[in-house]
Amino acid sequence: MKVVIISPGRKDIPVWVSTFKKHNPDIEVEVYPDDTNREATEFIATWNPPQDAFEKYPNLKVIASMAAGVKHITSKKIPENVKVTRVKDEYLNYDLSYFVLSLVLNHIKHIPLYFKNQLENNWNRKMYHRPEDITVGILGFGNIGQAIGQLLQKNDFNVIGWSRSKKDVEGIKSYTEKELGNFLNKAEVLVCMLPHTPETENILNAELFHQLPKNAYLINVGRGAHLNEKDLISALDSEQLSGAALDVFKEEPLPENHPFWNHPKIFVTPHTASITNPKTIVPKMLENFKRFKNGKDLKDEVNLEKGY
Repeated sequence: MKVVIISPGRKDIPVWVSTFKKHNPDIEVEVYPDDTNREATEFIATWNPPQDAFEKYPNLKVIASMAAGVKHITSKKIPENVKVTRVKDEYLNYDLSYFVLSLVLNHIKHIPLYFKNQLENNWNRKMYHRPEDITVGILGFGNIGQAIGQLLQKNDFNVIGWSRSKKDVEGIKSYTEKELGNFLNKAEVLVCMLPHTPETENILNAELFHQLPKNAYLINVGRGAHLNEKDLISALDSEQLSGAALDVFKEEPLPENHPFWNHPKIFVTPHTASITNPKTIVPKMLENFKRFKNGKDLKDEVNLEKGY
């Protein structure tokens, strides 16, 4: 039994290796590019693999993402008949949901403004909003989006969700593909939780921003590729949007000279909304490894046609 980990430059690889060994001492774990006998490799765990990495394994059967996203895999050439799995983890849902709740509360209570005012010895106050007065729209109302929506709802926010197919979540109105305009018109705070597909790339653009209520607030915890950066700055400068909290970016780390760093209406965090913990992810991978060996269907398998 062998697993190959492919994630060049990742600093926590030794933790992943030791966690695999802790949960299954009999498993052989090797790390690319120092792995051996690639003809015998059937199962790969990966994050941001090299472009041609998978082509080096002629008998590869399963590629397991080490995090929730899979675009880093699906954008590469995947050999025929190879299955791809993604991470679904309650801990990630929990962490990300509370991160978004914190950002929404920061926005309606003007906390970033008061950080700035303190630096300027400025005592001025601004009237805040109450949660029940705000409608939060979750753009991408899948597994994680629903967890975010339910936590916001428990904290008295009005919540609506948009996804390709209708979702049944008590107390939250679900909008589908043809109802995007109606959804956007009501979203005073827009939280992007979409998967990264060709259809969703640059979806956060001028056309979308102008369908939001005037002075709407944007939170992007989906993928950096969702955002048209120039359109965001224009929407902020024209006051179509009141501000934005961004945790994901087209280029990471965000370059030191990027205009987002110093824009007064943009709050930047370093892709930290939720961080994959091998202690909770590795057991799920090993369960899929066992299912694969026994010829059973894999859990959390990616639909490669849809891209998620």
